[in-house]
Amino acid sequence: MTYCVGLLLNAGMVFLSDTRTNAGVDNIATFRKQFVFCEPGERIIVIQTAGSLSVTQTVMAKLTEAIDEPDSAPEFSIMQAPSMLRVAEMVGQLLSDVTAEISAKVNRMSQSATASMIVGGQRKGGRERMFLLYPEGNFIEATEDTPYLQIGEHKYGKPILDRVVTPDTSLDDARKAALLSMDSTLRSNLSVGMPLDLLMLRRDECDIAEQTRIEAGDADFAAMSDAWSEALRTSFKNIP
Repeated sequence: MTYCVGLLLNAGMVFLSDTRTNAGVDNIATFRKQFVFCEPGERIIVIQTAGSLSVTQTVMAKLTEAIDEPDSAPEFSIMQAPSMLRVAEMVGQLLSDVTAEISAKVNRMSQSATASMIVGGQRKGGRERMFLLYPEGNFIEATEDTPYLQIGEHKYGKPILDRVVTPDTSLDDARKAALLSMDSTLRSNLSVGMPLDLLMLRRDECDIAEQTRIEAGDADFAAMSDAWSEALRTSFKNIP
């Protein structure tokens, strides 16, 4: 399984994903689930993936191929799309097609293959947008009422986002909230694991503001996790 979260703020965007993939307790591996396509100053697109690796890797391979050779598949070259809405439609259609194709094969063995994605970013002259794509290719968009999206094992990390994150949240506070959301998930679900991929974008820059891989044993992440645990224990004791 996995956990990915994206936050859409007035100041920019924050994306965070884990890298653990498992097919049983004795078959655990690490795969990147966060992908960035950037033409600095012109457009930036971030895609996070959860679900069947056979689906997500096929979709990402086809998207990358279409970008590298746009004449061979112009309908899937997301770096040529006129808007982020069109990007979501293109990726959603490809996700639906690949899901159907692979599912038809694995269904013969009574298995399933599905995936979901978070797609966000901005192009020059357009506004920043973020979408959650379902296996069928349809999607929902992050809004002011719910300025974040999650895929994978989302239930453990949702409470802090509901209580803390608003469109006016600063990028630094959003970064902290995303990391603590991930920390809660790591503590409660063994199918989510480090290292973590963190990405931050500032509004209208169409470029990467921060891109970091947080490895297991990272001192800063461990200190944040310990401080959060202590704060929760203290607050719990102080409640009458």
